[in-house]
Formats: sequence, C-alpha cells, structure tokens
Amino acid sequence: MTADEQAMRRVTAIRNGTVIDHIPGGMVLQALQIFNVDGRHSNPISLVMNVPSRKLGTKDILKIEDRELTQEELDRLALIAPMASVSIIRNYSVAEKLSIQLGDEMINVAHCVYSNCISNAEREPLPHRLKVLNTSPMTLQCHYCGRNQNLDRLVKNLL
Repeated sequence: MTADEQAMRRVTAIRNGTVIDHIPGGMVLQALQIFNVDGRHSNPISLVMNVPSRKLGTKDILKIEDRELTQEELDRLALIAPMASVSIIRNYSVAEKLSIQLGDEMINVAHCVYSNCISNAEREPLPHRLKVLNTSPMTLQCHYCGRNQNLDRLVKNLL
C-alpha cells in the first residue's frame, strides 16, 4: 500500500461531497478559511495533516461531506494549493475529477493586501488583479501597485 493510499484510509469514505488531495502540508486550515468553514455552521469535515507525499514531501487532505465546490471556490483554493486534485463524490464513488486552472493572473479573487493600493479605493472601482509570478512557492503580485502579496493576509482578503 502506498503512502497516498494509507493517508486516504485514515479517514472513512464519504457518501457525497468533495475530497481535496495534495494540499501542501500544514495548509489545510487555510483551506477551511477559504471555504468559510468555521466549525459552527458547516457540514461534517475530515482532515488529515502532514502525511507523506512523493509529490509534495508532506501533504494535507480535506473531505467535506454534502458539499460540492464551485469554480469560484476552486479559484480561491489556487491561492494555497495550485496543484491540488479535487474529486466530487456521489454515492461513495468519484463522479468528477476537477483540476485547478491557474492562469497568469487571478481576477476578483482577493483584494491587494496593501490598504493604500489604488485597487482598494472605493472611488476607483477596479477589478482586483493579481499576477501569478510563481506557483512553487506561490508568489503573487498586485497588478496595480506591483507589490508582492503575503498569502496569509491575502486569504483574509478574499472577495
């Protein structure tokens, strides 16, 4: 049995919902933030953190029962896990496999983290544009002010 198979078996199967695999190790809590999961008003969730992965070294896995991710949520997930694989589960079987499509730019996913950036001015209703400079490690730059973005702060600035 491979390390990936062992990691998947640490948590029971779900009937319907979403399984996100290959989240970089230690980032699953940020993924929960991205999906607005606070533990008080959500579906059952299973997570596995820091399991061995040949692809990433360590990875996290997230299972959200009775919820299928939207494309908008996948776009947000790209901030922390651009190489994640997403499986939609229906009746205990994989119904769809989704991949995150990360282009050269992310538009209207998050605000620039710098409060004095023109994109944050209410009088200037501009689209929020972040250039993708690198995916490993994820490096984003505001299109308008040219400053690199802190991912921890950026997750808190999601639209």
